[in-house]
Amino acid sequence: MLKVDNITVAYGKAKALHGVTLTVEQGEMVTLLGSNGAGKSTLLKTISGLLKPRQGGISFLGQQINNLPPHKIVELGVVQAPEGREVFPSLSVRDNLRMGAFTRRDEKAVARDLQFVFDLFPRLAERRDQAAGTLSGGEAQMLAIARALLADPKLLMLDEPSLGLAPLVREDIFHVVQQIYQERRVTILLVEQNAKWALGVASRAYIMENGRIVMEDLGSKLAENEHVQRAYLGY
Repeated sequence: MLKVDNITVAYGKAKALHGVTLTVEQGEMVTLLGSNGAGKSTLLKTISGLLKPRQGGISFLGQQINNLPPHKIVELGVVQAPEGREVFPSLSVRDNLRMGAFTRRDEKAVARDLQFVFDLFPRLAERRDQAAGTLSGGEAQMLAIARALLADPKLLMLDEPSLGLAPLVREDIFHVVQQIYQERRVTILLVEQNAKWALGVASRAYIMENGRIVMEDLGSKLAENEHVQRAYLGY
């Protein structure tokens, strides 16, 4: 479904990604692990079209996308819920969700998906007319994920969905991500700091260090790797 082929990305003269190759097959949940500054968010931004690779290519469902603008990539079905719970603070929860559907024309399908995310996140339903800037951190994360779902993704990229959340809220987010994967059959590329949970739910996983992919295997296999256990699982 997604193929990242030997891409290099730089900020000015500083290289952030060095020859990164990665694939995501339809129906998988693929986890990308790495420490802060490893290049994980840079990779997701490059797939989304927000950054352009200096070399290499990215294809989605057989089509090259690395030269497309971000909105065209969204139209193809590649959608990201970014790190940091970026919402439109002055807009209502409902209007934030509608912004997620800006490329869609089937209003009946949008209405069905709007009801789906309200069922998935009852707190958003309760706050549908509330300004997004007044939400708690957990509610804003729910809104960011829900807005991405309104774009009707074929590939959903989640960047640190549990970052900075209280334990109970974090567990709610984990449950919802698994529910989206199992019930909506959405392919997911997941960047997540909670390595134990991420490796437990992943079909496959990649380890990124210093802008390079250094390991790839089944999530269960990487969870048994001594280096991964020391570096990411605290064993």
